[in-house]
Order: sequence, then structure tokens, then C-alpha cells
Amino acid sequence: MNRPLIGISTYLEASTRWGVWDLPATLLPAGYARLIRESGGLAALLPPDDPDLAASVVARLDAVVIAGGPDVDPVRYGADRDPRTGPPAPERDGWETALIGAALDSGTPLLAICRGMQLLNVALGGTLTQHLDGHSGPQGVAGRFGSHVVAPVPGTRYASVVPEETTVPTYHHQCVARLAPGLVASAHAADGTVEAIELPGARWVLGVQWHPEMGDDPRLMQAVVAAATCGQAPPRKPAGDHGDR
Repeated sequence: MNRPLIGISTYLEASTRWGVWDLPATLLPAGYARLIRESGGLAALLPPDDPDLAASVVARLDAVVIAGGPDVDPVRYGADRDPRTGPPAPERDGWETALIGAALDSGTPLLAICRGMQLLNVALGGTLTQHLDGHSGPQGVAGRFGSHVVAPVPGTRYASVVPEETTVPTYHHQCVARLAPGLVASAHAADGTVEAIELPGARWVLGVQWHPEMGDDPRLMQAVVAAATCGQAPPRKPAGDHGDR
């Protein structure tokens, strides 16, 4: 069977330098594509685009991953901006919200990571806490992931994939405040922070607050790839082949 095609949303940066060039760029940490590849999938990068195109893009994919990144604009959940909230990224907010909606409408498997989990909650009507201490890297050290233990909620989809407590790589300062209608919490940190959310039922929809692409546990991505493989359409017939004669 063909490897399933997994779309991953990306950053859009106004200025990125490599070699002699300093240009706008769409980019993503390589860990996402590596984890998809090692889990049996093919990665396709999905830079911010016209939200009206999201449904046609998702229709060509076997699963969608919404990657980590900047803070979700609090205007999207009706809150005033906290001074510690980062600058808005309207192109990503609009594009990824449309990708989430298209995946939900089509039943395409969806994994939302860090910012992606927060945006999934907001897209379905939830809110966020705009600042949280203790869930990013070592105190006073920028650009380094921290770690903490996450406990699954028995009976959830997440618990069926990772049934035991695990230590996860983490870097975030926002989290779920009010859970959106229909979503359930499926993992927590020791301080009670919601660390995973999901939609119960047949659709494969899961968000995690940590960064599996920075760790060495492939089970989450393997589960996404397995769900994507189950949903693959049968191979197309070659052009001109109209069936048995």
C-alpha cells in the first residue's frame, strides 16, 4: 500500500537568512517531517494560504497535522490581549482554522500539536489561558525544551495509544482555559493543566500540548499514520482502464 500523505502546517516568516539570502520563507522544524517519515507516512508542507482553499487541499491528504508556533490571537476567543501574549499571526490563524474545519468536515484524521491543540480548542468555541509558568524550558534559558510528566485519562483515545504516564518534551506558556463543547480532556500534567484533548467517537481527532517531534516516542504519529492508512481510497485505475471487458 502507498504511504499515506500527511499534510503539516508551517510558519510564514517575513525575513529568514541562509547563505547570502535574506528573504520571506515558509519553514518548519525538521522533526515533524522526520517523525512522519519514520512512522510510515509522507510529509507535505502546507504554508499559509487562502482559507477558502483548505477543503480542496485536505481532500488530497490522508491526514492533517497542525504544527506548533506563535500564540493564537486572543481576539479569536473574545479576550483582551495579555502583555505577555506574542504578536498575532493572522495568516496562520485563518489558514489553520480552515484546515481544522475541513479535516473535521471530511473525517480526515487530525493531530494538533501545541499551538495546534490550542487553536483546535478555540476553533470549536473554547478559550485559552494566556500565560502559564513552568511549562517551557529551563528557567531563564530561551530556546530549550523542558520536560514534565503527562498522565492519560483512562478510556480516551489518547490512553489507547499511550496508556501509561510519560515524560514529554514541552515548550508553551498558554493552555486550555475553557474546553470547547464536544471536546474532552484526555491527559493532564501534575498541576492539572490539560495536556491532550480529543473528540470522542469515530473521527480521529487529537490535540497534544507537548512536542512529540522533539522526543523519541513515535506512538502518537504512528497512530495518525495508521488512521490515515485505514482511510486511504483504493488505488486509481490507470487511464483508459474502464474495468473488466
